[in-house]
Amino acid sequence: MRILVVEDARSLADVLAEGLRDQGMAVDIAHDGVTAAAKLDLNAYDVVVLDRDLPGIHGDTLCQMITGHDERPMVLMLTAAGSPGDRVSGLTQGADDYLAKPFHFPELVLRIRALARRRPTARPRTVRVAGIELDPVRRSATRDGLLLDLSVKEFALLETLLRASPAFLSAEDLLQQVWDEHADPFTNTVAVTIGRLRRKLGGPPVIATTPGVGYRITDPSD
Repeated sequence: MRILVVEDARSLADVLAEGLRDQGMAVDIAHDGVTAAAKLDLNAYDVVVLDRDLPGIHGDTLCQMITGHDERPMVLMLTAAGSPGDRVSGLTQGADDYLAKPFHFPELVLRIRALARRRPTARPRTVRVAGIELDPVRRSATRDGLLLDLSVKEFALLETLLRASPAFLSAEDLLQQVWDEHADPFTNTVAVTIGRLRRKLGGPPVIATTPGVGYRITDPSD
């Protein structure tokens, strides 16, 4: 899952990004509306966590820009104003959900995951492929009923491969969806993480590699 956090308070943006990355999400940050608009043109996001009072382009205007597109991310609007009138006003701008500051971080995570599941193109929460069952909300993954002990990145990588199955994903695709905009495209991070994930999944192998194409999940029983 890829998230854009748009928040002009840099310390809060950094805390939110770090916490969401710990939950296995790929997170980019923008501190003003203009930068956010540029990132939205370049990248595909599942959810935008959008502060309402932004410099450059106001959060209300940016929200209207986002929701004016057919294939768009879901928008969770944040604001220091939490009255019912403020909430209604925010939702009328096209936001999909609204959260007043201060808020509890676990609630933010739950709302983001709920919004991602509501996207028109979203798939079912639990994924079952090749004897592997993965539930991102409970953060559990099993193979043939046996619990897998995965790191945050290994879990996110497995989820991305499972949801794309049986299609291939290139290393560049995985960098964009599992890491973030700061990932070095020339790094071997993907290959190293794939290697660790293969070992933890055990045999028979389910992650196939085709040089020059990428990686995909295969079912050994097929």
